[in-house]
Amino acid sequence: MVRLGDTVRRPPHPWTPAVHALLRYLEQAGFPYSPRVLGMDQQGREVLTYLDGESGPCGWANVVNDAGLIAFARLLRDYHDTVAGFRPPEELSWFTGRRGVGRDEVVCHGDFGPWNIVWHDERPVGVLDWDYARPADRMHDVAYALEYAAPFRDDAECLRSLRYPEPPDRRHRLETFAAAYGLTSTTGLIDAVIDVQQDAIDQVRRLAEAGRQPQARWVATGYLNELTQRLAWSQTNRHLFD
Repeated sequence: MVRLGDTVRRPPHPWTPAVHALLRYLEQAGFPYSPRVLGMDQQGREVLTYLDGESGPCGWANVVNDAGLIAFARLLRDYHDTVAGFRPPEELSWFTGRRGVGRDEVVCHGDFGPWNIVWHDERPVGVLDWDYARPADRMHDVAYALEYAAPFRDDAECLRSLRYPEPPDRRHRLETFAAAYGLTSTTGLIDAVIDVQQDAIDQVRRLAEAGRQPQARWVATGYLNELTQRLAWSQTNRHLFD
């Protein structure tokens, strides 16, 4: 990925046409948080608008307090409501290889974590990295976001890497996120997070076996073991969220 002025240039993937169709739909629908597709350059790279602001590690810090957590959840709900009417052409496939969108599905962002949110003064202004968009139930994105925002991590990692000044009240954060998103109950959310963690393991293993990158590199460097350990922690410590 290369930034040139107010644009970002990246090599395309086989699923890039589907992602571009999604981003163009969001632009036409007036969703202000997604990058705009500007086409392809002479080197065959996709050209997207650059979203200015803080992201990456700063994103973790901005969801630690309740205000940032609520804004994070409301942004996800805003995206889901906007994309609900999107039905891509049947010939377009996503990175999972799937085509089309099921009756009760939306095109989920697929990687809705704090690091992929762009912030201005503790206010979310953009969403990055749409390569993992895929048709799924809305709860896929909700559970994925909660894994990182609740978070489903031990106290040591929260203090060392996730910008928490003290161990988080995970139950409070789960309830706060759910209410901000618009859920009337937290029933089933813990299981949904665990299911998404298992799905991530299965997906990485499947794509690595097919020779896809970066999944093949992740498996070679032991990342699959890390995902397995995270799943085991969630299963053992689910009482922290009940």
